[in-house]
Amino acid sequence: MTRINPPALVALADGTTFTGTRVGAEGEVFGEMVFNTSMTGYQEILTDPSYAGQMVCMTYPHIGNYGVNPEDDESEGPHVRAFLMKACCRRPSNHRATSGLVEYLQEHGVVGVEGIDTRELTRRVRIHGAMNAAVSTRDLDPKSLTAKARDWEGLVGVDLVRGVTCAEPYDCEPEGAPRFHVVAYDYGIKRSILRRLVAEGCRVTVVPATTTADEALAREPDGIFLSNGPGDPRPLHYAIDTVRDLVERADRPIFGICLGHEILGLALGAEIYKLKFGHRGANQPIEEGDSGRILITSENHGWGIRGDSIPDALEVTRRNLNDGCVEGMHHRELPVFSIQCHPEASPGPHDSYHLFGYFADLMSRRRAA
Repeated sequence: MTRINPPALVALADGTTFTGTRVGAEGEVFGEMVFNTSMTGYQEILTDPSYAGQMVCMTYPHIGNYGVNPEDDESEGPHVRAFLMKACCRRPSNHRATSGLVEYLQEHGVVGVEGIDTRELTRRVRIHGAMNAAVSTRDLDPKSLTAKARDWEGLVGVDLVRGVTCAEPYDCEPEGAPRFHVVAYDYGIKRSILRRLVAEGCRVTVVPATTTADEALAREPDGIFLSNGPGDPRPLHYAIDTVRDLVERADRPIFGICLGHEILGLALGAEIYKLKFGHRGANQPIEEGDSGRILITSENHGWGIRGDSIPDALEVTRRNLNDGCVEGMHHRELPVFSIQCHPEASPGPHDSYHLFGYFADLMSRRRAA
């Protein structure tokens, strides 16, 4: 018996539409259309809070072949608003899989679509930039759905962090006696990041994004960690002010990644700009200025720090080789540094793992001083 999947429609604000079939939940959703070039890691992508408010088109054509399992979730569940694929595997083959991708999308209420021309969709986003979009299994009229996509208010200037941060502080403990205590600001932190910090012997206290500098320092940490997170960093005045306060009182190392990197830049006087289509994938090349090494990294961001706005207090340590975007900074006098990529490499290569060791080394030096 031939299975007929129900139709689904994708509409971009520029008037382009794509017809496919539904493989996830029913519904009608709006978001910013972006693409991801990773060949694996679709479960980590789905559950990365940095994707809040976005629809993700996977450029790799065959998604879902190794299924899903609870151990690979990066948060409590998916944050993407829609998930688009060329083809979705119905029968995964992997000893770790507890279910298939189709069932996972349905269980978590994520609208999934397959059968569209993902190459053309990606090309449209590359040419015209990330744009507002709508995906529906209910409204299949191209003109109607396109009008809805154009009317959607978008994500620029929206604080998405409050929707993904933890409600209360919690601790993550290493197996043995902790070497350090780290306060990690949760702007949308991923579980793999916490695992990397714990692997360095850190007891990690994860705190809500609105935690003040006084509240964080009252916990007497050896270091402060600024996590990844979604969206436009400019409306996060509470986070920017707090990080500025932490730097001004810096008697301990501060390590920022992704959104935390951008917040740190804004706190110290740099300017931010929206990238045309962002960096999303596990194959972003960045160059380390001091060593000349090329690191292949996992990234997910749509905003970048403007290179010509870097204040004198900061030194640019890494740049993206595709577009020259500022990928890393280090304070010239204080133990404060940041990286734009996701150094825990989930999903992605392990080239930037050493940054967690560097953070631990800075905390060791503080202890020894």
